[in-house]
Amino acid sequence: MQQIRPNYDDISTHQIFKKKRRMITEVDILARKGDEIHIYEVKCSYRITKARKQLNRARGLFRNQKTACFFYCGIGKALVEI
Repeated sequence: MQQIRPNYDDISTHQIFKKKRRMITEVDILARKGDEIHIYEVKCSYRITKARKQLNRARGLFRNQKTACFFYCGIGKALVEI
């Protein structure tokens, strides 16, 4: 997170979104830069299918704003835009 901090106005970690006491999704890193929102999902292993599902749920919450979604794999140290 320290590597991306200078690029954003605001960064939040481990944001949980609920509706009527039921969890919709959990976002690992939510970063804002101007009117754009960047959503990051972090996994230890390359489990892109699960990350893609979580990112799509999170993107639905911000459908009226410009969003970009990213997946970070800890083992491969790869950052992929989804």
